[in-house]
Amino acid sequence: MKEKELLKYQIAASSISNNDATIHIKQSEIDFGTTPETTDTLPSPADLYLGAFSACMLKNVERFSGMMHFTYTKASVDVKATRLENPPRMDQIDYKLTIYSNDPKLNKDLLKRNIEKFGTIYNTVKLSCSITGTIETVDNV
Repeated sequence: MKEKELLKYQIAASSISNNDATIHIKQSEIDFGTTPETTDTLPSPADLYLGAFSACMLKNVERFSGMMHFTYTKASVDVKATRLENPPRMDQIDYKLTIYSNDPKLNKDLLKRNIEKFGTIYNTVKLSCSITGTIETVDNV
């Protein structure tokens, strides 16, 4: 791949001692917890990791809806993960992607293969842990 074809990303993050932290991405800020006081209220780095995984899947639903010529009104993904202690890392990720659509052109098996083959974060994550998941459709009402 030529150098000019490579996509590059840049973010910034900051924290204040004994307080929580913020990730600065483009025009967004995402607060995350670094202190025991916010364990139950702010996302942890592990939550953000799984959030990036989920965002990758949802972005690819949108992307492939155009390429595969199907319509949908909504998509949601539920992710569960298992963390190992030694060394600390994600070991298993399981997802359920739900797509709200009545479109007969929605081929769930092909969409799943495309997400697994072309998802940047998906492919990065699968290098370090096992991923299982399903795609289900729900009829629009």
